[in-house]
Amino acid sequence: MPRPLRTCLTLLLLATLASVICLGVWLAGSLLFGLPSLSDQIGPAGSDLPAAQETLLGAYLAIRSRDLERPAGLPEAVLALHIAEGESADMVIGRMSEAGIVRDPALFRAYLRYRGLDRGIQAGTYSLTGQMSIHELAEALQSAQSNLLLITFPEGWRREQMAEALAAVGASIAPEAFLEATRLSLPGYSFSAQVPPGYSLEGFLFPDTYLLAPHEDAPGLVRRMLENFERKVNPELREGFAQQGLTLYQALTLASIIEREAVVTEERPRIAAVFLNRLRQGMTLDADPTVQYALGRQADGSWWKAPLTTADLQVESPYNTYRITGLPPGPIANPGLASLQAVAFPATTSELYFRAACDGSGRHLFAETYEQHLQNACP
Repeated sequence: MPRPLRTCLTLLLLATLASVICLGVWLAGSLLFGLPSLSDQIGPAGSDLPAAQETLLGAYLAIRSRDLERPAGLPEAVLALHIAEGESADMVIGRMSEAGIVRDPALFRAYLRYRGLDRGIQAGTYSLTGQMSIHELAEALQSAQSNLLLITFPEGWRREQMAEALAAVGASIAPEAFLEATRLSLPGYSFSAQVPPGYSLEGFLFPDTYLLAPHEDAPGLVRRMLENFERKVNPELREGFAQQGLTLYQALTLASIIEREAVVTEERPRIAAVFLNRLRQGMTLDADPTVQYALGRQADGSWWKAPLTTADLQVESPYNTYRITGLPPGPIANPGLASLQAVAFPATTSELYFRAACDGSGRHLFAETYEQHLQNACP
């Protein structure tokens, strides 16, 4: 037998022997000294679990029993998990691990396998947090919460669109109640003092997927969105904004414009750099999305008029960056993390212009001079 294979088999045998010894000690202790039984500690084994697996997994879980009771993930992690029909336990555990709900997927997998709960995971919607223990997560996945609603607010939506989406999914929160709850700044958040009097929470309503309880009210949902914003806009991002000479509110305003301008993710830092260069040179931003925001809802029900006419670009509004110099008074939409990161960490470039490419790809053509910008126009 080759030496590497012999070594591997020896190590496997030793690990198995150690597990059996640990389990034996645990069982003896429970009989002689009244220690909690294995079943009390980790629950009963699945009925169809092979004896060898029951022994090995039981020993492993007995050693890790305290870890089964601790919070399984990151304290701030929250996940609206939707499990599709036929999705495997490994796929579900992988998504939970990526979201920070489970920091030790191997331990969670072993527990599910030992208890026979890996085959009981139901398709449906679940509300999970990193504060839940492995015991709690495993039990939670056995019964879908069919009475919860799942709603996704995409990046770049204005708050009126979010209100309409609530109505579209049949949420108990009326659109008018959501708009009222987002109309004024709420105390208790790091950004509260930066929102000018009379302005809404536009921009702070972090785009994400949220689970709605049957009787959740508008203030409750808004607070969850703001708490999500506080978690995502971390000290590193805030320091990046300061390095660009921007307050949090100014950075959020610029990020909202970038969110509406950019289509291709990797272009966001470059677009941010162009806008920052124009701001530093005292130029107007000439950003179409700000005009679209000023124009508001159109007769066809859309919120972002396209294409814009020459007359549209002359609309009298503090949000029209073709007419005003600098940033508009506040955010025009609710930006996602990529646009916020682009403002904090823009590309290094002296470019001052960009326009949509003519190939329908969503990409842009960039230029340092106005003459080059004109040459980038579509034929």
